[in-house]
Amino acid sequence: MGKVVLVTGAARQLGGRFVRRVQRDPEVARVIAVDAVAPPHRLGSAEFIRTDIRQSSIARVLAEHAVDTVVHLAVTGGGAGAGGTGSAVKETNVIGTMQLLGACQKSPTVRRLVVKSSTSVYGGASRDPAVFTETTQPKSLPAGGFAKDAVEVESYVRGFARRRPDVAVCVLRFANILGPYADSALAEYFSMPVMPTVLGYDPRLQFVHEDDVLDVLRLAAGEPGRGTLNSGTFNIAGDGVLLLSQCARRLGRPTVPLLLPAVTWVGSALRAVGATDFSPEQIRLLTHGRVVETSQMRDVLGFKPMYTTVETFADFARSRGKGLLPPEQAGQVVDRVAAALKVDSLNVGVAGAEEGAQR
Repeated sequence: MGKVVLVTGAARQLGGRFVRRVQRDPEVARVIAVDAVAPPHRLGSAEFIRTDIRQSSIARVLAEHAVDTVVHLAVTGGGAGAGGTGSAVKETNVIGTMQLLGACQKSPTVRRLVVKSSTSVYGGASRDPAVFTETTQPKSLPAGGFAKDAVEVESYVRGFARRRPDVAVCVLRFANILGPYADSALAEYFSMPVMPTVLGYDPRLQFVHEDDVLDVLRLAAGEPGRGTLNSGTFNIAGDGVLLLSQCARRLGRPTVPLLLPAVTWVGSALRAVGATDFSPEQIRLLTHGRVVETSQMRDVLGFKPMYTTVETFADFARSRGKGLLPPEQAGQVVDRVAAALKVDSLNVGVAGAEEGAQR
């Protein structure tokens, strides 16, 4: 008998793609796709069950289908396709995870649990280390938003792993997911005709291609290969980094550097009109950036992404079409703005020094 895999969040773009992908695994006999809303896309031969993981009915689904592998993809942030209000998304992330883990704990058939998490659990602060490892403790815990949800979800997963040591648990902390079909808040930000940025900051960013996300989820849901271990917590990201200014150049989109309070106000205004989910969490990312170490992903999990960070962003940029400016012209605009800001800051410094000398 092959595996019976249950996938939560099947109505999301990523969840639907993984449902179709895991069906092709020869070790998988059946796939049970679960979500509170009907998916707008095909799910192949998978059996779709419309149920809310915040409700106790998820325990009956596990029991009736003798599920042995659970892939929890219903931990999401905002952005297109998130479904429901912000409070509903948060409840699904936190309360839904609690209900799902409670059902898994009681199930005698569940033997493997894979949880989609995020590198946002490391937070974003000026005192952060240059590179985060899986054991790095954040300088300050996220105060809200999806990052806080992910921290809570991981704490519940650790508790479950202690109570059910017979279940192999794998937590995948993904960097920012991009690709032609990306529907995240960051993808919305990069699709804006003009990108607001934080004055004086050019953060380092990492990306992981959505195709690599599907491959590593499949790897985590299966039996470990020789010399590898797919239980534990792993950072998942493509090699290399990009500066935010480099991203703007590649997209051909001009940037508008603003003081941090102004960026926060713009973010609130955009959320109010539903233009994009420009959350405080995203503003912190666009201020301080975030880079993670991925040696455990390669050496222990045995996974090597097909796409680097640069290649991932290039594939995403091709899917979004040309921006307002050609990449070369966008680069010149960014350079001129940066040079002007540098001159202004030097003038302010000289003026302050002269004033101090006169005193």
